[in-house]
Amino acid sequence: MNGIIISDTKGRLRIRFDPGELVKESFERLGEELMRSGEVKYLSFSKVTGSLFILYERGEKMRLSIMEAILSFDAGERSTVSYLDEKSYEMGEESPMDPNPIYGALFRRFILPSPIRFVWEVAMTIPYVIRALKSLLWERSLDVELLDGAALTVCYARKDYGSASTLLFFYALSEWLEDWTKRKSILSLFHSLKGTEEKVWVKSSDGKRIQVKESEIEIGSEVIVLAGGLIPVDGIVSDGEAMVNQATMTGEPLPVRKIQGGSVFAGTAVEEGEITIKAVKVGRNTRIRSIIEYIKESEASKSGLQGRAERLADSIVPFNFLLMLVTFLITRDIAKAGNALLVHYSCVIRLSTPVVVLSAMKEGNESGFLIKGGRYLEEMAEADTCVFDKTGTLTEAKPRVAEVVAITDSGEKPLSRDEALTLAACLEEHFPHPVGRAIVAQAYAEGLNHEEERHTKVNYVVARGISSTIDGEKVILGSYQFITDDEKVPMTKEAISASERIAENGDSMIYLAIGGVLKAIIAITDKIRFRAKETLEELREQGITKAIMLTGDLDSTAKTISNRIGFDEYRAQLLPDDKAAYVSKTEEEGLRVMMVGDGLNDSAALSLASVGVALSDGSALAKDVANVQLMNGRIDALPVARLLSKKAMHRTKENYWLIVILNTFYLFLGFMGVTGAGLTSFAHNATTVYVALRAAKPFLKPNEKLMPLEGQEDELIGQESETREGESVAIKH
Repeated sequence: MNGIIISDTKGRLRIRFDPGELVKESFERLGEELMRSGEVKYLSFSKVTGSLFILYERGEKMRLSIMEAILSFDAGERSTVSYLDEKSYEMGEESPMDPNPIYGALFRRFILPSPIRFVWEVAMTIPYVIRALKSLLWERSLDVELLDGAALTVCYARKDYGSASTLLFFYALSEWLEDWTKRKSILSLFHSLKGTEEKVWVKSSDGKRIQVKESEIEIGSEVIVLAGGLIPVDGIVSDGEAMVNQATMTGEPLPVRKIQGGSVFAGTAVEEGEITIKAVKVGRNTRIRSIIEYIKESEASKSGLQGRAERLADSIVPFNFLLMLVTFLITRDIAKAGNALLVHYSCVIRLSTPVVVLSAMKEGNESGFLIKGGRYLEEMAEADTCVFDKTGTLTEAKPRVAEVVAITDSGEKPLSRDEALTLAACLEEHFPHPVGRAIVAQAYAEGLNHEEERHTKVNYVVARGISSTIDGEKVILGSYQFITDDEKVPMTKEAISASERIAENGDSMIYLAIGGVLKAIIAITDKIRFRAKETLEELREQGITKAIMLTGDLDSTAKTISNRIGFDEYRAQLLPDDKAAYVSKTEEEGLRVMMVGDGLNDSAALSLASVGVALSDGSALAKDVANVQLMNGRIDALPVARLLSKKAMHRTKENYWLIVILNTFYLFLGFMGVTGAGLTSFAHNATTVYVALRAAKPFLKPNEKLMPLEGQEDELIGQESETREGESVAIKH
């Protein structure tokens, strides 16, 4: 791979490559090679300039080694995307726009003398003509670029300089309006997506784990990322092993094994395992960079409706030229024939539909949810089946320990209730998830001391449970499936009776076993989320015909919750693979599934659904995989998101037909000679501006937006069907 050295000082090297030479995936591989030596301290790549910046330990030997590695590196197939296509506002930075073309038009009209104005406008015409010739001669395409250039050429050929000036003004205004709308929408999304800072685990100087804000991470910090967590920095794995999902960087959904010495990048997610990362790149160039990429991909993610509209609009362009020819043959009037080139459909469709998408995304973000692109607006609007995970999705994700039952009929020496809770807390505190935090919090509340020295290293089995060794015996803590199916621990009569009683209350259960013998059951209560039942009712009113609840809980627990909320069906005792298989099967039956989940174990199902929806207080991987995020844990934002999606798609269709009808009418008037070139051009371009402004109008009425939580306490308290008497009791002694 070849490049040009544009800066070479002691310890610093900047190399510029040709556009498309280096892309995300190849940059990652090159970064791994360069960082493996340990001498490269910092590595960054700018898509804007196509340059690679390297900060390394000083020394000619290291410099030559870096140069040799770059020269011998195989970047693979070159990308066709130019770095220069990237605009400053797309980097999330405020930057000056081009002047409003209205000012330029006024300046030329009233300030410049006519000869100078004529020369100026001819100069402005040249780029349009060049693009038209490129389309015709090089690309052999009858497209909107050719149409624009031909329209201007016809105006100059018949010495209609006023019409040419009008065309130039409206072309410039349309481009400026598109840039302005995209800029405002993207910058608004960018700033709001920054949100509140996440907290991450780091290793302190004395080896202890502490939590700090992302902004407090420094180069050289040891960052600890557990299963289900997003990696907040670019760096090198210094300890541990994990399977890392790098889909945000490479587009490849399969996780990659990362061990000591491997490079990892911010925005990727740990699916399994635990790693410690030595940070080499921190701050705005990591998490914020991934947000920027997310926004840009959101803008580029077109709905199927938009794609169909654009293809139809482009297919109409040849008919403009055909109509011009037919008009000339019939009327022998070049003025009437030229009118056929002054009206076209493509530019306004290409402008209005992205504006609808961006405006809907912006309004959604302001209304409490994030939609990651036009395609998902359409999928959400057209979904007919809704599948919900239970734990953490339909429930508040603020679980509490309701009861600890010691199992005494196993024939072995039983654990006391306090011993069981102490041991469970000791294991759970290694893995910060809601149920684990509830168990740890209960142990602290009761003043139970943890005995860290008693057990060996704790292993987390993804979406199953925890295993360790204590006093030479295997100890496991987890779900019913993990205990009985995976570990083959038998259920005693006392355990079965306790499970049935707990399940009748709608509580979940965590099982503790030592040496293959069940020792305790911990009941976890988690209140149903505010307005969960009303959310389902509103979705039905909006056209959802089938609603299913999926859970790993026992059948009796699932039945209780399903009946309280009002689902059509439920499936209980499901493993993560079972959830994914159910969603896949439902999709294969021809249904459009909207999957709503929050946990690491929901990620596969979320990715398989037509549209995946995650709650913002869920796992990092679930939020990363999902196409829509509901902010602030508000599940009642889901009907609002669907309503916005339906309205956005409806407006897109309305705009499309408005464009077709009005522009066809203008073509007819031009053909009949009712309107001249100037008036035809004015009407067409005024319609373009009107439709673009219409596309940016708010979608939701005030009464359709998400209700604030303030003043809703009485409603929360009064939901008798969603709670049970005595639920506030944290522990049963």
